[in-house]
Amino acid sequence: MLKKLARKMHRDERGITGLETAIILIAFVVVASVFAYTVLSAGIFSSQKGQEAVYSGLEQARSTLELNGSVIATANATAVTGIIFSVSNALDGEPIDLTDTTGDNVTVISYSSSAVRTEELDWTVAPQGYGDDDNLLEAGEMFEITVDMTGAGEAVGIYHTFTLEVKPPIGAVLIIERTTPAALDLVMVLN
Repeated sequence: MLKKLARKMHRDERGITGLETAIILIAFVVVASVFAYTVLSAGIFSSQKGQEAVYSGLEQARSTLELNGSVIATANATAVTGIIFSVSNALDGEPIDLTDTTGDNVTVISYSSSAVRTEELDWTVAPQGYGDDDNLLEAGEMFEITVDMTGAGEAVGIYHTFTLEVKPPIGAVLIIERTTPAALDLVMVLN
């Protein structure tokens, strides 16, 4: 009888020890799951921010102008009066607004040289080849831009290096840097 009682007491101790172990194990599992949830939430949040940065970069790249063909200058006997160039949409991306309102444009063209910087020149736009009736430069379209150089702030004569910056509302700035030749013709290709 004493042996039975001793065995019964011994079994009860194993039950208490098993219950305590189970409680401790459950506490560890709960703490580990809370920690894992926190780590996963932080990882998901940072990957969402990374994804937003990638998509923003793609949008900027897809909304970029690309120079097509030569840059042409028109001139009188003493100075360049206009610059003509063609642009298309790089990567067949997002439409770029080239609505010409002469002086209040969505896309801005600036002039700079070693002596002068003019923030906004007057310009006009004309579609070339395939296109629709709007002034949005869309995939597959090409527009010819004519810049009025009489408002540049200086006379652009011979051996004159200048830069035009075409700044669309979204996307990278198109920089066109050219030097005029030794003699001014009525129409000339600038290198």
